[in-house]
Amino acid sequence: MPITLDFIVEPEGLNKQVIINDLVIAGWTGRDVEVLEKHIIELEEIGVPRPSSVPCFYRVGAETFSNAEDLQFLGNETSGEVEFVLIGTEDGMLIGVGSDHTDRKVETYSVPVSKQMCLKPISKTLWRYNDIADHFDELLLRSWVTENGKKTLYQDGSVNAMRPPEELIGLYLPGEDQLPAGTAMYCGTLAAIGGIRTSDRFDIEIEDPRLRSKISHGYNVNKLPVIT
Repeated sequence: MPITLDFIVEPEGLNKQVIINDLVIAGWTGRDVEVLEKHIIELEEIGVPRPSSVPCFYRVGAETFSNAEDLQFLGNETSGEVEFVLIGTEDGMLIGVGSDHTDRKVETYSVPVSKQMCLKPISKTLWRYNDIADHFDELLLRSWVTENGKKTLYQDGSVNAMRPPEELIGLYLPGEDQLPAGTAMYCGTLAAIGGIRTSDRFDIEIEDPRLRSKISHGYNVNKLPVIT
């Protein structure tokens, strides 16, 4: 089911309404084999089966795409992970920062189901991909968890830990290097500092040191009771 979201495109401060028809979660996207193996082991430690091949592309409902800041998730075994997010539009590709929030308990028996179960947060602010394409590898990603009122750095690293956007798009859509209008793609994450865990709030950021610009977003994790 298509969803329409309102964004602000910087640096112009342009208000832009975007319709998303297809939402894709790219997983196991690491460039460095050793770092990717570390993330796979990290997930194996919480029961997630090793992927049969990498990268993987999981389709989820477009209606899970959300830039709201107060979200509800079922149970207390979900967690976020910072990712750069590409969005195809008729005016060219946009990039923002998002969180592939996932149910970790369900992930142990079905990664696709775990992805579909949770809303997929996305920043309200975006950049034009063409504005950062020539120095994409310089971009930085960070996330923080808030637990019992204390905010702690959770992830910190460069987007060059993941495969380049054009490569990911070409693997998903052979022969293409831009997402078609109406498609959004989450493009992979970094290892968690201190291990994967749930939180009461999750804050995310993408930074462009060259252009001295940042996009930040955060959301409250409201945990709904699991009734049997």
